[in-house]
Amino acid sequence: MTTTMQRPAALQKPPAPPKRRKRWMPWLYLAPALGLLITFTYVPVGNMVYYSFTSWDGLDATMDPVGLDNYVRVFTDERYWRVFLVSGYYFVASFAQIAIALYFAVILSFNTRFRNLFKGILFFPYLLNGVAVGFVFLYLFQPGGTLDTVLGWAGLGEHTRYWLGDPDIANISLAGTSVWRFTGLSFVLFLGAIQSIPSEIYEAAEIDGAGDWHKFRHIIVPGIRRIISLSFILAISGSLSVFDIPFIMTGGANGTRTFVVQAYETAFQFRQIGLASAMAVVLLLVVLLVTWIQRRIVPDEEVTLS
Repeated sequence: MTTTMQRPAALQKPPAPPKRRKRWMPWLYLAPALGLLITFTYVPVGNMVYYSFTSWDGLDATMDPVGLDNYVRVFTDERYWRVFLVSGYYFVASFAQIAIALYFAVILSFNTRFRNLFKGILFFPYLLNGVAVGFVFLYLFQPGGTLDTVLGWAGLGEHTRYWLGDPDIANISLAGTSVWRFTGLSFVLFLGAIQSIPSEIYEAAEIDGAGDWHKFRHIIVPGIRRIISLSFILAISGSLSVFDIPFIMTGGANGTRTFVVQAYETAFQFRQIGLASAMAVVLLLVVLLVTWIQRRIVPDEEVTLS
């Protein structure tokens, strides 16, 4: 009499899941994130586009369609398109921001005394709330404030100005505030990218007699090309959508009103939600267009240093 030994149930191989289950499992994990993304991003954007073709004031239940009138007004009324020029100050300042961040990131990536202290000092402004930064620099730039006092101590009292009251220099002061606040973000991005470059490459370059400039030009810059490209995208979009610093420090007065501040006033002070939505759509399209042009000029190429 023969008996067959059966494998214990705990050791039996579980049945393979059906192909349909394998196909839908990734979507099951993605469903919560996709639901939040669609609910709080794409649905509001779709509503904004719909509002831009109406004359809705944000209160009435009815929305009268106006076609392209809001967009025509944005491009023809000087009050709305001229504020785009103010973004030029922040755009130029963003290049100074990237240069300063890259300079310190290169220095502090290698053995430097107190480098951890300097890293914290550079990144600390980015951790501050925009409202707090606005109030701090508001007291810094006010007549007889901190900046004027320091200039007086240095014997440069004749160079004091109405830093926020003079239209010729107000936007420069605000752009400088923006550089101080956001340099830390670019610095951290550059620092992480530089430290990800293998140290063997620097050692090989030193053996070949490469100096610091050649290391920067032929190793660091190619190695962090993608991060530099990302920084330019963030700089362009950020310069076009500046809001908190000019709104808090000047309220848009003295020629410091940016496109976003103008859209805010149009929506919540003048109750023209439809027109403000059209301005927001225009801003979105401009940012996408500039980003596309930037990516065409500087393509995202694969960089291999090892």
